Amino acid sequence: MSVVTLRYFAAAKATLGRGRDELDAAGRSIADLLHEVAATATGGSPAEAEAVLARCSFLLNRSATTDRARILADGDSLDVLPPFAGG
Repeated sequence: MSVVTLRYFAAAKATLGRGRDELDAAGRSIADLLHEVAATATGGSPAEAEAVLARCSFLLNRSATTDRARILADGDSLDVLPPFAGG
């Protein structure tokens, strides 16, 4: 099992209904995990969660990434950051 920690902030946290997840990420991409967490949203509908997550930026192990196809590894940490202000 390859465990990745995801932490959600602001609108992502509110829509998903939780602040973090620890998921098995063996051979899976950022996009794969985002789709999985959106499907289990409790603060909004899965469609609302997908829309919020589509606008997010990411810190993978404290470094910015825009590559949603990136395959995650055991011990990775992914911060999911929605836009915090307009513009």
